Amino acid sequence: MAGTIVQPLQADAGETRDPKPGPNYVWKCVQALAFCDWFLKTKSHKPGSVKTGGKKPVKSATKRPERICLQGGAAHRCTTIFGNWSNSRQCYLQRLDPQPPRSDPAWQGHTDGAVWACVSEHDDRFVTKWVWIPGKPDTVVVDPVTLVYEAIADMRLAAPLINTAPGSGQIGLVNMPVWLWVTKTKNTWGPIVRSASVPGLAVTVTAQVKAINWSMGDGKTVRCEGPGTPYNKSMGVKASPTCGHRYIKTSRKLPNCKYPVTAVAQWDITWQSTLGDTGRIAMTQQAATQLRIGEAVPVLVDPNGGDAVPPATSGC
Repeated sequence: MAGTIVQPLQADAGETRDPKPGPNYVWKCVQALAFCDWFLKTKSHKPGSVKTGGKKPVKSATKRPERICLQGGAAHRCTTIFGNWSNSRQCYLQRLDPQPPRSDPAWQGHTDGAVWACVSEHDDRFVTKWVWIPGKPDTVVVDPVTLVYEAIADMRLAAPLINTAPGSGQIGLVNMPVWLWVTKTKNTWGPIVRSASVPGLAVTVTAQVKAINWSMGDGKTVRCEGPGTPYNKSMGVKASPTCGHRYIKTSRKLPNCKYPVTAVAQWDITWQSTLGDTGRIAMTQQAATQLRIGEAVPVLVDPNGGDAVPPATSGC
């Protein structure tokens, strides 16, 4: 297959398009693939015509994968439906599957390596040819971690939905149990699974809350491995079996007469790619509330039979 010229289709006035990525993109369709997308405008340059500011070209000694795609010296999109861009071949490369028979001229008589489809753009036309490549092509491949964070963004992880007993509008007592728990949803607790991909590479990401660290505002931190146990009145004054705290001082000397309480959810995020790469990422989400803690007030009894009078208190 020496070369096939594919004419772009005329854009349908009623078709639905994704938002335009930027001012230098144009909408093009490929008839042979029944595919339309936004493509970056590029200027064609003859080999050696790109100026380098008067300096001689410097040959790079590094063999690290390139992260910038260039077509004739102009920035170019790295990944499309055609495959990944090769700066040296100036085309998108995608390995043919299945491979053509060994008798095909594209093999050039070789028995190793593989045949790839090389798709390039010339004057608003797409030209496809088959090329034999002995090893791994020099395509600009997206780092899998980039796809991981794309998948994480799609998860829309949210702050924990915190609950306490006593609640934020109630008054607790010194040395009495405080119950702590969170309401579990997919976005606030997990597990939640998302994927992201480009041609030739895909990642699957799983996120799950590992623990909640409660900062109680009195210098103490309570770590709860689970969501905690919801409180109801039938529990009485018992301590929470899974996640709780006791204050030893009142909150009356604090701003608003309340302890600031923060719950930090620790997300454990694991991922794996179709290339065999794996990894783990730690992220946090937090929410806050306030708790007012008082003390039991003794009642003074007049021995002469007068009315009971509580002692005078200061503050809140």
